[in-house]
Amino acid sequence: MTVLVLNSGSSSLKFALVEPDTGKRALDGIAERIGGEDATLTTHTILGDKETVALPRSSHEAVLHEVLDRLDRLARAGLHLQIEGIGHRVVHGGEEFTESVLITDRVEASILAAARLAPLHNPANLEGIRAARAAFPHVPQVAVFDTAFHQTMHPRAFRYAVPESWYQDHGVRKYGFHGTSYRYVAEQSARKLERPESEAQLLIAHLGNGCSACAVRCGKSADTTMGFTPLPGLVMGTRSGDVDPSLVAYMAGQRAVDADAVTRELNERSGLLGLSGLSNDMRTLLEARSQGNARAALAIELFCYRLASWLLALCASLERLDALVFTGGIGEHAAAIRAEVVARLWPLGARLDPDANDRHGAPTGRISAEGSVPVWVVATDEEHMIALDTRRLTQPPGRPSAIVR
Repeated sequence: MTVLVLNSGSSSLKFALVEPDTGKRALDGIAERIGGEDATLTTHTILGDKETVALPRSSHEAVLHEVLDRLDRLARAGLHLQIEGIGHRVVHGGEEFTESVLITDRVEASILAAARLAPLHNPANLEGIRAARAAFPHVPQVAVFDTAFHQTMHPRAFRYAVPESWYQDHGVRKYGFHGTSYRYVAEQSARKLERPESEAQLLIAHLGNGCSACAVRCGKSADTTMGFTPLPGLVMGTRSGDVDPSLVAYMAGQRAVDADAVTRELNERSGLLGLSGLSNDMRTLLEARSQGNARAALAIELFCYRLASWLLALCASLERLDALVFTGGIGEHAAAIRAEVVARLWPLGARLDPDANDRHGAPTGRISAEGSVPVWVVATDEEHMIALDTRRLTQPPGRPSAIVR
């Protein structure tokens, strides 16, 4: 069985053809600047081919037809693939969706309704869903929600201390994001601990351009750092993380702009980029710090301090700590960041093995010293998790599939 995994943005479409049992990709790629004159499609195949082509004034549906053409080419090369399901990443499911679901017209309507909570993401996710349902009308399709994993949080974790009507009438609460990544990493971590996922209690730090952390108790989200939107919590590439909410009104008055303009700056010009004035890329900042750049050094120190502070706070939602886990681009590849964060986690009894940390945990993933609470590096794979969900929901016999010949 093969699953086509789609992650649709307003002007982009990431895709991967994934074998659920192994996670292997026969094809993956990204279309960027969809709709513009400079739109491009880049694909990689299991045969080692890489291709970038121009797709001026393309649509999401046109991109999917290009993907189909690449699949036909693989078939002509001897690789016959059967697409038995299509899995879509959807950012926001509100309180309605607590797990992945087969997409129906009613589900589409609910995703659209949740767009009030994610106006930049859900409409784009829907565009990809509608294009895929048009291109593959007989193939079952599944929505996998970033927020669903966090619907197990207790009200003490997800409620804000605001008027009750804000929650009841307007849905104001903590939703959390990166849920698909946390599900995958929690499963992998439980295997490393050689215990059932239903018994594992973990702290997981998902660190990329977007960053968050999550306390996972017995396989379920107990608390997380992102909130009503992906803006609060940790310092991120371009997002500020936690700030005083009064700053929005204050800066709107100081700049003579509206609240939306300030919020855009908090999302797009803050975080590591805003602090350093140099880059949102941690690799660039680490290199700049090594050359004496003071603002890069401050950005890194603040990033690590806030992360350590939040990890300690998240322990309040656990009964014990079985392992601390780093994932995401920074979490998996930035040994210096892991070392600086763990050095602040002495109350947890966490200590690193410097050599194992420098190897990013290869080959076992463990980077902690003897006698320390286990600390792991675990590579996330959201596409694999989406493929697994899609297979689970499309397993019943009799469902049609698209055979690429």
